[in-house]
Order: sequence, then C-alpha cells, then structure tokens
Amino acid sequence: MSVELPFAPVDTIIRRNAGELRVSADAAEELARRIQQHGAELAVDAAKHATADNRKTLMSEDFGVGQVVDKDDLELPVAPVDRIARLEIDDSYRVAMDARIALADILEDYADNVAKAAAILARHADRRTVKAEDIHTYFELFE
Repeated sequence: MSVELPFAPVDTIIRRNAGELRVSADAAEELARRIQQHGAELAVDAAKHATADNRKTLMSEDFGVGQVVDKDDLELPVAPVDRIARLEIDDSYRVAMDARIALADILEDYADNVAKAAAILARHADRRTVKAEDIHTYFELFE
C-alpha cells in the first residue's frame, strides 16, 4: 500500500509535539503510514454505519463526530484524507466533505497523541531526534 498522505504536514505535527527535538524523515514517513492505516480502518467502520442506515455516503456522524471543525484549522490536507478513506471501502461509497474533514480531525488528534509519546520516548533514550523507531516503539507498547 502506497502512502497517500504527504509527509510535510505529518512532520509539522511531530515537530509541534517534539519541542526542541529534531525529527527524522523516517519518523514522518512511518507516522504517515500509520495514520493512513488507521484512517482506512475507521472508514471501513464508518461504511458499516452508513450501510446500516441504508446510505452509500459516509457522513461525519459515521465517524462519531457531531460537530465538524473548520478545515482551515487542520494541518492534514483533506484531499489525501479522502483518498485514505476510500482505500479499503467499496467504490460505490461516497465520502461527504464533512466526513473528510471529520476524519482529518480524528487522524490529526491520533497523530498528535503518537507524536507526543514518540517525543517522550526519544527523550527517554537520551536522543535529540525523534526517529521512526520511536513511532514503532509507541505501537509496540500501546497497541
């Protein structure tokens, strides 16, 4: 599976959580891959909710979101998130704009949580750089 999400916004998310630490390109790539995987899984669940309601359009409520944030407040771009949502679901489903924004918001929160923990792990290892191994370690410990 190729990574749909550009690394630059993911790098920005890691940096805002890493403080004075540097961020390796591998860390941004690994987190982008994990975000994509998580987003595709969430879309599969959302498609099940839509199907249960006899709909072929995923809505924000299918992702458990009642109020959608302004997309300009997000770091993750909506277009790649739309492609991520479609990775594992049937092509007959549509993804409403509010659902794309809701998913981007969920994935950004997810990325923030992982990035905070990865920064803690890098500091614990007495390093000045967040690396892909910190992302890996997070998922080994918490998933």
